[in-house]
Amino acid sequence: MLNARGCLGSTIRSKYQIHEFTNTLVKKIDMVPYGPPQIVMFGTGNKQGYTLVQLIETSNICAHFVEETDDMYLDVFSCKNFNPEVVRKIVADSFQPTSIDTKMVVRDAGHRMS
Repeated sequence: MLNARGCLGSTIRSKYQIHEFTNTLVKKIDMVPYGPPQIVMFGTGNKQGYTLVQLIETSNICAHFVEETDDMYLDVFSCKNFNPEVVRKIVADSFQPTSIDTKMVVRDAGHRMS
């Protein structure tokens, strides 16, 4: 999970830029996309902005870009390992935020017996 504050406004308001970011991210963290990314203007009022959903072979990548505050909220959810520092660098390069906070959660449902 990644929160990026104070992104360069022109980047988070550009469907093209978000699309390019998605393609770069998928490639650099070695994921396999399942279809093209969905990038839709979503929300109202102070929550309005593009929402991104990219299905990947091992789960999904989702983000919301809040125009009022120039913030970005990103989740990369995958059963395949990836380097979170690569994700952070791509976000920094693509959107030029003033700050980035990340949290890595490792999920393990364990084995269940019937």
